[in-house]
Amino acid sequence: MNPTAIDFSKNPMLVYWETTRACALSCRHCRASAMPTPHPEELTHEEGLRLLDQIASFGEPSPHLVLTGGDPLERPRLFELIAYARKLDIKVSITPAATSKLTREILAQLKEAGVDSIALSLDGPTAEIHDSIRQVPGCFEKTMQAARWAGEVGLPLQINTLVSEETSENLPAVYELLHGFPLMRWSLFFLIAIGRGAELNEMDPVHGEKLMNWIYDLAQKSPFQIKTTEAPSYRRVAHERMLAAGMSAQEMRHTSVHRGYGIRDGNGIVFVSHMGDVYPSGFLPLKAGNVRLQDLPTIYRTSKVFLNVRDVNNFEGKCGECEFRKICGGSRARAFAHTGNPAGSDPFCSYQPKAANRELIGAA
Repeated sequence: MNPTAIDFSKNPMLVYWETTRACALSCRHCRASAMPTPHPEELTHEEGLRLLDQIASFGEPSPHLVLTGGDPLERPRLFELIAYARKLDIKVSITPAATSKLTREILAQLKEAGVDSIALSLDGPTAEIHDSIRQVPGCFEKTMQAARWAGEVGLPLQINTLVSEETSENLPAVYELLHGFPLMRWSLFFLIAIGRGAELNEMDPVHGEKLMNWIYDLAQKSPFQIKTTEAPSYRRVAHERMLAAGMSAQEMRHTSVHRGYGIRDGNGIVFVSHMGDVYPSGFLPLKAGNVRLQDLPTIYRTSKVFLNVRDVNNFEGKCGECEFRKICGGSRARAFAHTGNPAGSDPFCSYQPKAANRELIGAA
C-alpha cells in the first residue's frame, strides 16, 4: 500500500503502543522517563488483547503496530500479544532496549513469531559516547552484538539515532559504522525536549538546515534508507532539492521521502500509552481519550485533539502561511513543547514562506 493513497483522517499508518514503561536503562533523552519496574496501572494482558482487536477494527489498510516502551521485552506474555496481532493480520515491529534480555535466542524467537523488523538505538559511534547518553556501561557493545545477531537470524534491522546539539557532530561516524550491518533503515530522531530529553539541547534552525541538506545528499548514495522523525521540514528540503534537480512530479512520487509526505503527529501516527491513554504521538502529550473507555478508531477519527492537529488550516504563524504545510506541516509536538500551542509554528524550521509558490507546490 502506497502511504500517499491512505486517507490519514480515517486510518493511521503507524500505531505505537508503549507496552510498558519498565526498562533497565536510564537514557538522558527518554521521552517516557522510563522506570525499573512496570507501572501498577499499565494495561493488563486482557486489555492488551482488546487493544489489538481495536487496531484490527480500523480495517484496510491495516495500521502497522510498533511495540515500544520502556522496554517491550519487560512486558509479560509479550509473545502471546505478538501471536494474537499476527492472527489478526497486523504487521508488528518492536523497539527493545539493549540489555541482557536481548539475546540471540530472543531475536530468533521474534523472527519466528512473525515480527517484521526490529529497531535498535545507537546514539554515538563509540562506547564512550553512546553509553554516556544511555547511562549504562556496556550498552554500546550490547547494541552492536544485537545488530549482528539480527542479521544472522534474518530479522530486518532499523537503527534509531538521536539528533541533538550534543550528538550531531558524531552522525558521519555513526553512518560509517552502520555500513558493517545488514541495515534496512537509519532513522534520525530529532530531539524534542520533553521527559528526560529536557536535559539535552535541540539543534538550532540554521544548523538543522545544513544537517538536513547533508542527510539528503547522503540518502542519494546510501545502501540503506534514511528517514527523519520529528523533522518534517526535511520533506520541504528534499522537495526543493528535487525541484532544483529538475525532477518531475512523477519521478518524485517514486522516492522514499515522497512516501512520507503529510505524515506527522496525529495524521498517520497515533500513540497508545502503557495505561491506554491515546495521543497524536509519544512526543505530543495531549490526551485524546483512553482505550479502556473508547475504541481507538473512534478516538483517532473523531476526537477534537486529533481533528485539530490534523487540519493544516488550523496552523498558525509561519506554518499556517507556508506553501509546504500539507507535505510538511511542521512538528506539532515541537510547536507544543515550545509554545503550548500544537497549532503553532515549528521553531526548528528556518524557512520563510513564499505565497507565490503555493500553486507550484500544490499545498495551498
